[in-house]
Amino acid sequence: MKVKIALAGNPNSGKTTLFNALTGSNQFVGNWPGVTVEKKEGKLRGYTDKDNEAILVDLPGVYSLSPYTLEEVVSRNYLIGERPDAIINIIDGTNLERNLYLTTQLTELGIPVIIAVNMMDLVRKNGEVLNIDRLSKDTGCKVVEISALKGEGIDQLAERAVALARNKKQTIPAHSFEGSVEHAIAHIEEAIAGHVEPSMERWYAIKLFERDAKVQESLNLDMQLLAHIEKDIVSCEKEMDDDSESIITGERYNYIGTIIEDCYKKRVKQQMSMSDKIDRIVTNRFLALPIFVAVMYIVYYITVTTVGSALTDWTNDTLFGEWIIPGARTALESMGCAEWLTGLFVDGIISGVGAVLGFVPQMLVLFFFLAFLEACGYMARIAFIMDRIFRKFGLSGKSFIPMLIGTGCGVPGVMASRTIENDRDRKMTIMTTTFVPCGAKLPIIALIAGAFFQNAGWVSWSAYFVGIAAIICSGIILKKTKMFAGEPAPFVMELPAYHWPTVGNVLRSMWERGWSFIKKAGTIILLSTIVLWFLQGFGWIDGSFTMLEAEQLNDSILAKIGNVIAPIFAPLGFGNWKMAVATVTGLIAKENVVATFGILFGYGEVAEDGAEIWQVLSQTITPVAAYGFLVFNLLCAPCFAAMGAIKREMNNAKWFWFAIGYQTVLAYVVALCIYQIGTLITTGAFGIGTVVAFLLVLGFLYLLFRPYKESKTLNVSIDKKAFAK
Repeated sequence: MKVKIALAGNPNSGKTTLFNALTGSNQFVGNWPGVTVEKKEGKLRGYTDKDNEAILVDLPGVYSLSPYTLEEVVSRNYLIGERPDAIINIIDGTNLERNLYLTTQLTELGIPVIIAVNMMDLVRKNGEVLNIDRLSKDTGCKVVEISALKGEGIDQLAERAVALARNKKQTIPAHSFEGSVEHAIAHIEEAIAGHVEPSMERWYAIKLFERDAKVQESLNLDMQLLAHIEKDIVSCEKEMDDDSESIITGERYNYIGTIIEDCYKKRVKQQMSMSDKIDRIVTNRFLALPIFVAVMYIVYYITVTTVGSALTDWTNDTLFGEWIIPGARTALESMGCAEWLTGLFVDGIISGVGAVLGFVPQMLVLFFFLAFLEACGYMARIAFIMDRIFRKFGLSGKSFIPMLIGTGCGVPGVMASRTIENDRDRKMTIMTTTFVPCGAKLPIIALIAGAFFQNAGWVSWSAYFVGIAAIICSGIILKKTKMFAGEPAPFVMELPAYHWPTVGNVLRSMWERGWSFIKKAGTIILLSTIVLWFLQGFGWIDGSFTMLEAEQLNDSILAKIGNVIAPIFAPLGFGNWKMAVATVTGLIAKENVVATFGILFGYGEVAEDGAEIWQVLSQTITPVAAYGFLVFNLLCAPCFAAMGAIKREMNNAKWFWFAIGYQTVLAYVVALCIYQIGTLITTGAFGIGTVVAFLLVLGFLYLLFRPYKESKTLNVSIDKKAFAK
């Protein structure tokens, strides 16, 4: 018998860890119908046979079933429309009050619910006692103690959840509201009888009492019936002297308070936890930012300069440079393949795609560190730390969360901006999120650092902070315009307790991000390298179209195209047609910049720390121009996939083109100033470009420091254990 079980819980409750533990490798990822929110499903381990199959659906992390965010809408629509056979409600045992709020709503859906109390190892370590039997009685649900991180209680939870799903005995809410509220809800239930399923009458009645617009619209009740329901609501509001939604919220927390009083005993002597002690340092007003800078420096230093560089050098020099490419060429020539076919496979596909895949080891190292920082709880602190900075410039700390996600890929980073309620803040976040270097830009950073700066660590970490600076400066400037003027959205978040993540979860997260990059190399970049190989391998000689020799590259179709666009980049110091072509192909996918070098300069020249590229370009490009080239590619319009995400999220053609135009113009201006002023400092050269650069800097400083009304919005953080203290 096949059953479907939904996994629901608050963010930071350990939901992802539990999902991975329950499903293992039996996972499949897609998008929820009609939206770009990720949908994850998996088969429960031990229940994968067709006749004994149990599918676990990982719902987005939510705090309630009220339709305030897209994640809440997605979760609610699935539970109401799909009606899974059971719900596993994971709650954080160290923060019962906050987590049980969602539980009170889930039990009203008429679906069997089993509660998984996570982090019980921390509860016991803190000297606190949770009576599971009383919690089960008070909520009306079966309860299982687990530690998703350590794998404790996971098998028992799976068995009970499957049994509950097959039994199909719905959970009946164990709680009731104050008399007048219950009276009003009972009247509404009577009024909508016949319009909804009997098991859902109470849930719909409560939502109608809260004046939930989406529920009212979905039920399509006539105006007379709605007017009758409104009388009951207004009558209760007068008696309770509060609005209906606040009444329900208060009643839920009153009920939760009785649960905690009945089943939860805190330790007598309150001591500062290890997380609190760490936070006194890493979130300190003065130390927080320097610590963050130091952490990111170490991450990028190890990734690009030491471990990651060693792995990439082996992949490029030995795996591709000595084994794969020579072996493939020898094999194809021994088979008597045509010269053009050998060139296509070796010089086009393998050299182009290989130039990108050679940087996969560095990316995996970076993704490993980012996954560790996210899983241990430090990244949540960074969002709070950056809120202090962003708010001074008219931005919300919520804007930094999409940017953190964007370090892996700009597409989900842009999509994450939809959690920002304020429309102006959301649009600004969409415009600036891709300034943070994503995984696809890491090969460009590594290439420039190796080719022109002897793998100096400052190049990699400075690239990250150039993105942060671009975001902050953009926030300051744009907030002073009419389009973006206004108070930033308030920022409220939970700070999860620090914990050591499991090796399996970190490696899984690392591999998922890395595999996404590899798949792109096998599709978009593969097609791009084939086109680039053709364009650079063929041209007109003496009036006839023919395949070119290596020394005839300047007569290729690609060279003709490159020479047309190269003058645009001449003021930036990289007016060489090859550099111009690489910049443009980067719009398809940022990895294409490196793939283009692999084709135009030969794979070996990209492989050996970029040294041969330096020899080829030393007559036309300087290290200052190379750094400007790096910054331009980091800040300019992102890849086509990210552009598509920006277009979807903006949902307006004018805003989309404004965003792309702003990114490109900013990148051009910054790169121009770097090259012109940098050249003046290093060589003493002065010209019209230098004058333009200084004028641009003065204009930029004017926009940056011209007065505007300061934001006075409150900065709020919620500690994980705040409700329990």
